[in-house]
Amino acid sequence: MILTVTQENDAVRIDKYLCGECESFSRSYLQRLLKDGSVSVNGCSVKASYKVVVGDVISVDIPRQSEPDILPEEIPLHILYEDSDVIVVNKPKGMVVHPDQTYSSGTLVNALLYHCRDLSGINGVKRPGIVHRIDRDTTGSIIACKNDEAHKNIAAQLKDHTIRRVYAAIVHGVIKEEEGTVHTQIGRSPRDRKKMAVVTNGGKEAVTHFKVLRRFRNYTYVECRLETGRTHQIRVHMAHIHHPLVGDEVYCSLKPPVSDLIGQTLHAGILGFVHPSTGVYIETEAPLPGYFQNLLETLPE
Repeated sequence: MILTVTQENDAVRIDKYLCGECESFSRSYLQRLLKDGSVSVNGCSVKASYKVVVGDVISVDIPRQSEPDILPEEIPLHILYEDSDVIVVNKPKGMVVHPDQTYSSGTLVNALLYHCRDLSGINGVKRPGIVHRIDRDTTGSIIACKNDEAHKNIAAQLKDHTIRRVYAAIVHGVIKEEEGTVHTQIGRSPRDRKKMAVVTNGGKEAVTHFKVLRRFRNYTYVECRLETGRTHQIRVHMAHIHHPLVGDEVYCSLKPPVSDLIGQTLHAGILGFVHPSTGVYIETEAPLPGYFQNLLETLPE
């Protein structure tokens, strides 16, 4: 991967720069590449603290990792679309996308390794096939890639914000506007590094478009379309405009309308992308999960 630094990124630390340019990779993975000497600037290896200069040519050597140290597991998958390049699945609530220090099994990656003969290796041994993520308690559409060329193509579409991602959410309070746009910067919360927050500087541009689908007595059913795809973006943005997601245990202090609700009421419904091999636009839609539909039917008008 070859990158050329432009004026807007002048004097930015290279690890931060790479995070912004290579959004399908984790910060820790990119820092590991820097430490291993897999990143060079104008032909020379640099440290993570190096500040890039306009015109710098950065080469990122992403090693192929073909032997995952995680095990395939026979976990049922609700497949929305599949061919030799990509697979789109409807992720259930409570499933983590890839293994980490807390979850070593039962993840979407474990299920994909069992179902698919091949997965892309670009994003490391812990995340074969994974191009983007959705939170553990968010349900719905997620795409995975079966080879590296498909991975690069889909990752580029994510970076260019051309993939169509439409979510359904239930939020606290009654939104007066029929539709609107939240446009901010999102970064790590200065008060709690485990949380994301709207920040005035040092964050990444984040744009969420929302539209009211139905109003209830104290709640609103909304459609949220992502223009960008930052961590926790919809959750942070809706809380920012004082309409946090129902059930969100991180960004909302209000009690949900039912006691047995687990996690935020957020569903990745529509996922649209240009097929990496054929160039044909494909759009899938994951149906609302039962818990979400039941909640809509019980909320007071």
